[in-house]
Amino acid sequence: MKTLNEKRGLHWHKTKFFPILKTPRDGFKHTAFIGIGGNVGDVKKSFGRLFRYFLNSSLIYVIETSPILQNPPFGYLKQDDFLNAIMVVQTSLSPQKLLKFLLHTENIFGRKRSFKNAPRTLDLDIIFFDTAKFMQKNIIIPHPKWQERLSVLLPLSMLKKRK
Repeated sequence: MKTLNEKRGLHWHKTKFFPILKTPRDGFKHTAFIGIGGNVGDVKKSFGRLFRYFLNSSLIYVIETSPILQNPPFGYLKQDDFLNAIMVVQTSLSPQKLLKFLLHTENIFGRKRSFKNAPRTLDLDIIFFDTAKFMQKNIIIPHPKWQERLSVLLPLSMLKKRK
């Protein structure tokens, strides 16, 4: 008998880096929850490369990751399932500089923006940034509609460190 999540097309995956839980480090000012997703190429491998990329960065420190959720696309439906997870990171970057860093990271990983909800190699979104709430032209925190997306809610529910 299939579970409700299986009926919805949802499946969990675990890898070497998803999930993990590490001790926070001193020296960082902020905590951010980053949503990660993708459905082009070997996404699990890309997530592992992303974890190692962040590990080598002095700008952020990963303290926790959720398991990886496989889930159907929304919006544009004629594409492969997505893999999604949440990373909890520490940083001293401002929200705007963190967004710039994440957009640069997406480019390094081959992200192309062809149309809304298009297939993608990597999608990085700031879901939460401390307890901040702000809205500017290119950044809204908390991320809009995060409460409506199973691709965010379910990985968040699997974290030890909760928002």
